[in-house]
Amino acid sequence: MEHPRVVEPTTAKTESNAYRNYVLFILTLVYAFNFIDRQIIGILSPFIKADLGLDDAQLGWLKGIYFALLYTVLGIPLAWLADRYNRVNIIGISLTLWSGFTALSGMATNFTQLAIARIGVGIGEAGGSPPSHSIISDLFPKEKRAGALSIYSLGIPFGIMLAFFASAFFLKGGSADWRIVMIAVGLPGVLLAILLKFTVREPVRSGNMQSQAGQAKSWASIKTLLSIKSWWGMCLAISFGSFGNYAVSTWMIDFYVRAHAGLDVTSLLITIGIINGTAYAGGVWLGGVLVDKWGKTNRGAYGLVPGFAMLIGAPAYYISLHVGSLNTSIALLALLLVTSGTYLGPSFALAQTLAPIKVRAMSTALFFFVLNIIALGGGPTFIGVLSQALTDEYGQIQALRLSLSWLAVPYALSILAFFWTARQIPRDWDAAEARNA
Repeated sequence: MEHPRVVEPTTAKTESNAYRNYVLFILTLVYAFNFIDRQIIGILSPFIKADLGLDDAQLGWLKGIYFALLYTVLGIPLAWLADRYNRVNIIGISLTLWSGFTALSGMATNFTQLAIARIGVGIGEAGGSPPSHSIISDLFPKEKRAGALSIYSLGIPFGIMLAFFASAFFLKGGSADWRIVMIAVGLPGVLLAILLKFTVREPVRSGNMQSQAGQAKSWASIKTLLSIKSWWGMCLAISFGSFGNYAVSTWMIDFYVRAHAGLDVTSLLITIGIINGTAYAGGVWLGGVLVDKWGKTNRGAYGLVPGFAMLIGAPAYYISLHVGSLNTSIALLALLLVTSGTYLGPSFALAQTLAPIKVRAMSTALFFFVLNIIALGGGPTFIGVLSQALTDEYGQIQALRLSLSWLAVPYALSILAFFWTARQIPRDWDAAEARNA
């Protein structure tokens, strides 16, 4: 693989718009597969629980920390490689690994085997987003990164939607089991990895590598990155918000199945899938558009847009847990998805814009390290362990409802962090421009 430290015109100026958009589309599709394979266990949770005889705590470990631990830890060395070597190869190998382990999950016959497969999925997914963010930042100028990374972030709602649709298709009428679903959603990722390898080329690294930031040692660049207040503020804001969102996405199907006995599970899966592909996706797109426009005159918009949005979505979610009507609850859940989607593009764009140019992939990896230890590792696991602890006293339905209600706390912390960060961004943005000029 070639060493990338070459001073050339930036890729954002030299590549055609058609090619840039094609690469963005392929990387977004890869990210969608990332979330198909990540989300699928939460959708199939009631079936896995019944088949393997698992309790809520075991499900929480599978949905959360077993997946997240190596996913977050390995993201850092893989980002180090992505800042130096061919990022397209890293993404392709990673996609093949996590897709293969998802298919292997369908062969598990007990908790231990499924846990090992989930760890394998996490290992593969560690090499997905950091190099993808770095490539997108090289293809698009900083003024358009929030929009580009918002489009990339559409992989989250579209991936979740496809996971719900695939589950509904294969489980319809009880003619298939959860293992077939795992295999069916895992294997296509290998074909996508081949398409990526043969149609996407490694871009030139953008930015002036003769600048102070370009000439700095990597460890010094990382030290600079970790001293930026708004980087930390945005990181913690999205971490607290995603703590709630990961818990919701992996436990709400369990909650609805328990709280509304006799419901049509297939219809529920299709409905939640549609909401993710429309409401959540719309929120992701809207967040990027609003920040790109408002950010031209007020860079604090990167924190203000998601902060104001979450002021609407968090209360709606809390109410959704306590209403008697399933349709009303789902409508309120959709409002949470619209508003929480707004923080993805702005957060990821800021992580790239503030980073010294030598550690852009590392910036995303460190961002995800904090995010996923707190959110992906903590959210689903916290709900599962707490629900199991409360079950004897309150029963399975009320125990899960009470556990999910506690997510109001991290959502409130997220809102506060977004507003605090909005005040820090203008100064930190100017300093980053000076470093990377």
